[in-house]
Amino acid sequence: MAWKSFSNLLPTMLGIIGLLGLMLAAVPREAISGLFGRDNPGGIFLISLVGAVTLMPAFIAFPLAGSLLAAGAGVTAVACFMTTLLMVGVLTAPAEAAYFGRRFTFWRNALGFAFALAIGYLMGVILP
Repeated sequence: MAWKSFSNLLPTMLGIIGLLGLMLAAVPREAISGLFGRDNPGGIFLISLVGAVTLMPAFIAFPLAGSLLAAGAGVTAVACFMTTLLMVGVLTAPAEAAYFGRRFTFWRNALGFAFALAIGYLMGVILP
């Protein structure tokens, strides 16, 4: 059962890894640092939205975060991306709403997004 689950997930995971690798290779370092750098609130909000709507397992997200930092993204932007990625589930909201209700799902995601931004900004202050 575990092997079947793993073999079903493998193509998707390899696709995500490949797509992210191509993106990091194709996008110049200057563009990443300019858009997601420390002093760009619009870029921080944009990468937070991307994290909120992306469905990615943590074992792929953490190396991606390291790659973004190495490519020049700011700590605040990467922390906001990671926290929204793990705390907000836009793609999974319909299933969550079916079990817990739309009101609960909305508030959990809205509060998760707000707290994720706060955590990201706090990480930007703590980690220079």
